[in-house]
Amino acid sequence: MRIARFRHDDAIRFGIVDGTDLVVLSSDPLFAGFDTTGERVSLADVALLAPVIPRSKVIGIARNYRDHAAELGNEVPAEPMMFLKPNTSVIGPGDAIVRPPQSQRTDYEGELAAIIGRVAKNVSVEDALDYVFGYTIGNDVTARDLQKTDGQWARAKGFDTFCPLGPAIETEFTPAPDVRITTRVNGETRQDGTLGDMVHSVAEFISYASHAFTLLPGDVILAGTPAGVGPFVAGDVVEVEITGLGTLRNPVRDA
Repeated sequence: MRIARFRHDDAIRFGIVDGTDLVVLSSDPLFAGFDTTGERVSLADVALLAPVIPRSKVIGIARNYRDHAAELGNEVPAEPMMFLKPNTSVIGPGDAIVRPPQSQRTDYEGELAAIIGRVAKNVSVEDALDYVFGYTIGNDVTARDLQKTDGQWARAKGFDTFCPLGPAIETEFTPAPDVRITTRVNGETRQDGTLGDMVHSVAEFISYASHAFTLLPGDVILAGTPAGVGPFVAGDVVEVEITGLGTLRNPVRDA
């Protein structure tokens, strides 16, 4: 099942994607299930939004692809390396990534995003995937120069618009090793890897995170990025595509 969050007739609603239509849900399916209103609207008549706005937090898993760690001169961490992005960094498909004046280099990082579906604390690796509502695509935008100079990553990862998510949540997606993740800038492929290249699996980093802090419904965990990260500038269009999840596309502008 593919769940979209959308704006239509000045209202923000949720719906199940059914071909070229949306079957409108009565409320947020994370909390109210999949009851429908009986209404259908055309995808062509709506504006897709970020499929989830985290109530609590976005968790990033750093250096979770060996080649990406190596390209930045870093070692692969023995355990998942986590950081946080504020929920105010979240934008949806088609929304502009805004390059802040404080940074001279902003980078794309295409990533798988897992959406937590119920409260998770101290869960085992074996049970971790039971707490996933679904998956979507993320772009962990990073002010690379500020990441290096600040010494910690809150500002570099946390600017408004630095966490595009979308286009929808797929509830039946399986993060299999052969699933491909590709990032393009202006149509040119910059990143091309598979989920099998991850150091720590989705189940492993969900379990690990849940032992540090309680995971709440709607929380997002970004699974790390393949090699090939690099800068973009105003006027560019960044696309992240994951097999089975579609394509997340965002234009870029300066503040």
